Amino acid sequence: MKVAVTYENGMVFQHFGHTKQFKVYDVENGQITGSQVMDTNGQGHGALATLLSQSGIDVLICGGIGAGAINALADAGIQLYGGTAGYADDVVKAYLSGNLKFDSNVHCEHHDHGHGHNCGEHSCGEDKHGCTGN
Repeated sequence: MKVAVTYENGMVFQHFGHTKQFKVYDVENGQITGSQVMDTNGQGHGALATLLSQSGIDVLICGGIGAGAINALADAGIQLYGGTAGYADDVVKAYLSGNLKFDSNVHCEHHDHGHGHNCGEHSCGEDKHGCTGN
């Protein structure tokens, strides 16, 4: 099984469609057997679901994510755990132990509003974007 996490500086990156990297974990018998960082090469939103699918990803762990990307991941058969935050390695270990805290209703209904909004954590201080998450 392969688990991907939106990734930046060791942490879960908080906006799926803008992630520049995924950390991909190889998992066998509930244990991490290897990991590597994969660049997205500038792809965004729906194209990322295709990239993950073509890379054999089974599970995606992320922060905020838009409805279109949620649908693209579902169409690709990738299981989604959104609304997470923290160190990527820790969230994967929590997932594998059945203790991952996530929001099954996470979604962002906005894009490119340009003020540093952090989906999943609401760091921009505005509610009007329609994000749900942590």
